[in-house]
Amino acid sequence: DYAISPIQQFSYTTGKNATDSAMIIDAMDILYTDRIDGFVLVSSDSDFTKLATRLRESGKTVYGFGEMKTPNAFIAACDRFIYLEIIGQHAEDEEQDKEKPEKEVAAKPASRARASTRKETEKKETEKKAAADKKQAPAKDKGGIRKIDRNLIQLINSSIRDVEDENGWAFLAEVGNLIIKKQPSFDSRNYGYDKLTTLVKSMGKYDIEMRDTGNPNVKLVYLKIKGR
Repeated sequence: DYAISPIQQFSYTTGKNATDSAMIIDAMDILYTDRIDGFVLVSSDSDFTKLATRLRESGKTVYGFGEMKTPNAFIAACDRFIYLEIIGQHAEDEEQDKEKPEKEVAAKPASRARASTRKETEKKETEKKAAADKKQAPAKDKGGIRKIDRNLIQLINSSIRDVEDENGWAFLAEVGNLIIKKQPSFDSRNYGYDKLTTLVKSMGKYDIEMRDTGNPNVKLVYLKIKGR
């Protein structure tokens, strides 16, 4: 289905894995062509830790994909590491959403169509406010592969302190980038949330501020540790 060309690697002796060595050699051959910007390593094997480190030493971006059992050494050697479990879970959620029947839209009665302009305006304003409140509300936890714990809170708090201004406010995008540098396997989907914004809102430990940019469709998200 994905047009992947399989490559056969025979084992020359028992108890040895020739595939890993062949993949490392291929990766180094590609590296020396100097025609690519990054590598994707799909493995849960710590044998690729040195390879990831070497590729990054050459200025290449390394993305790792693996299972929850992946050793921390290999995770730390990557610029970004994503667990395969959350990818599978996301695909299942999309399939479930597709299977949900579409809601039937009831036709408006003629009497409502003849309602006064004032009532129609009030109704639109109410619906607009309700939609805005729903948009601002934290998304529900879809059941991630990790639980929100003290380690996560400490990671977010330390990252906020590293980039906060004199009033304690930190730009969420900078906080997110710093978190990934500290912990390449961090992903808000690990905790059941699609975005970092909804994750920090659900925790209830931070003040959130939406700042204007001059563009009505773009808002900058800032956060601050409560009580500071």
